[in-house]
Order: sequence, then C-alpha cells, then structure tokens
Amino acid sequence: MRLKTLARATAAAAGSAFLYWNFLRNAILTWGATAEEAAARLPGDELLEKADGVATRAMTIDAPPSAVWPWIAQMGPSPRGGAYTYDWIENLLGLNMHSVDRVLPEYQHPRVGDGFGYGSNKMSFKIVEPEHVLATQSADGNWVWAFVLNEQNGSTRLISRNRFRLPTLKDKIGMIPMEPGSLVMERKMLLGIKQRAERLAARQNEPTHV
Repeated sequence: MRLKTLARATAAAAGSAFLYWNFLRNAILTWGATAEEAAARLPGDELLEKADGVATRAMTIDAPPSAVWPWIAQMGPSPRGGAYTYDWIENLLGLNMHSVDRVLPEYQHPRVGDGFGYGSNKMSFKIVEPEHVLATQSADGNWVWAFVLNEQNGSTRLISRNRFRLPTLKDKIGMIPMEPGSLVMERKMLLGIKQRAERLAARQNEPTHV
C-alpha cells in the first residue's frame, strides 16, 4: 500500500513538474514582457553573462521616465523607499521594507559603488543612467537586477530583469518554487511603481495659479 501511495505521489509530482516547465514557466518568467523584450539583450546582462535563471517582466506606465525614475532610484529597505510590494511578506523575511508614497530627495542620486542590503544580500549599484537604467548586483555576483526605462510617446515602458547564477543543486531546486512567488511580488511592485509615477506626473502637470 505504501509503495502504491509513493508511486502515485511521485507520478503526481513528475506530472506537475512537466506541466509547469512546459506550459507555465515561460509565462511566469516573462509576465508583461513582449517576446522581443524577453529575448533582447538589455543593459546589465553583461554583469552576469552565464545565468542559470532569467526573469524579464514589464509594464507600460502612463508617465514619462522623469516621473518613474524617482521611485526606482530610492528603492530598498528602510530608510530607503521600500519595494512597493507586499511589505508584510518581505518583513516576515526580515527585509525591513516600508513602501513610501513620496519621493525621498536624499535617495534620488544613486552612484556606482553605493549600495544597500536585502537582508543578508548586499547589493551595489553597477550601472546608473538616470531616467534610463539602474542595475544592481549582489556581493557574491550571483544576482543582477536591472530596471530599464524606455520612453514611448510620453509614456514609459518599464522592464525589470533579474538574472541569477545558481551554483549548487540545492539552489537550482529551491528556485523552482521561488519563480511563481517572485511573480506575485514583482507584479505588485510594478503596479506600485505605475500608480506612484502616474500620480506624480499628474501633479507635475497640474496648472499653477498665480
């Protein structure tokens, strides 16, 4: 009886893995991105050429890059601006995230070499092109996270790309359940940036009365 139960469980796990790998994984890793964006070489890719995992997600924001950039520039754990996602989940992991709804002037000018931590993961700015590219890399070199802002007729196409090196079998297996979870968090983040940027652009466009 136990052997039959084990066999069924193994078959179910194998079937689920097959379905995920062949039918769901690509959609999860490229949510919101066009096929061209997902396949494109983007700034920051050169920081980790041989990646074991790549996620490219994107969103159109009805605001110019100048209204999007401030929210990306200040991202990070407190006292920085947070990550505009589910703070309570991130704080369960000890990340000390507190998403703000205001621009923080003191964090608007990231510089190459500066950095901050996501828990034990220390990140450093590697590429800084204001209103166009912000790329960070972990201290061990195994994670690169780049934001690319492309202006499109007054709107912004915001692309978020994560590249990972997974040096051990444990890392590779552990990344599988992390992929769907990362979509939940990153989708919320992109929406959070979109909402904040569009509100900022609307305020900037309000007529001034003398």
